[in-house]
Amino acid sequence: MKPCLSVVIVARNEAARLPSLLADLAGAADGLHELVVVDGSSRDGTPVLARLAGARVIQGQGGRGGQLAAGVAATEGTWLLLLHADTRLPTGWRAPVKRAMAEGERRAWAFRLGIEGGGAGLRLVEALVGLRSRWRQLPYGDQGLLIARSWLAAAGGIQPIPLMEDLDLVLRLRRRGPVQLLPARLVVSARRWRHRGVIGTALANMRLRRAWRRGESPERLAARYLSGTEPQQAQGEYQKAQRRCRGSSSQPWAS
Repeated sequence: MKPCLSVVIVARNEAARLPSLLADLAGAADGLHELVVVDGSSRDGTPVLARLAGARVIQGQGGRGGQLAAGVAATEGTWLLLLHADTRLPTGWRAPVKRAMAEGERRAWAFRLGIEGGGAGLRLVEALVGLRSRWRQLPYGDQGLLIARSWLAAAGGIQPIPLMEDLDLVLRLRRRGPVQLLPARLVVSARRWRHRGVIGTALANMRLRRAWRRGESPERLAARYLSGTEPQQAQGEYQKAQRRCRGSSSQPWAS
């Protein structure tokens, strides 16, 4: 069977950021089998914008883990690219993804992390994440994940938990085979670092990971994580992003 790629994006109140990611994907629509946006009860028009861009929208509950699990179940591609809605794909992202898919199914891939904006603190975070991802093979969900459906199933799939679903999955994948980095950088929103500061965000993440390893419930951890980080609403972003990207908004991902 010829490999085909399904893209799953998890989103909640991402009207300000999702359109740019959808525009990135529209530039390579001929290489995609399908695109599904899994919405987590957004109140800012996120599902409408996703449909305008030609994505299929479904509703998912239980935080990111539940959304990702629902998205995977709703798609049929032999390969999956799992993304968060507040990220941007690099120009020419399709080529390294195709090369990775050609190397075989018994491994997983993530992008290198970039964080929008300037500042030495954010560059330090990028460098440390790069070291962790390369040497410990521990990329997190905001770096995206490229994986064959069969390999994901062999690892036990995505647990429908509201937080730490990425770490839970990567730890299981790492026990089965390599988790490698693509030679391309995925850029994520810097809003959490701006909200709490670089040091404050790093400490908060460390505490969450430590609490998870000690057995604290993902539901309680998710409540702590989301506290004070709701994104702002925005309108008209899809049209602006689409004008910056070649291609049409008329169902480019229909299989």
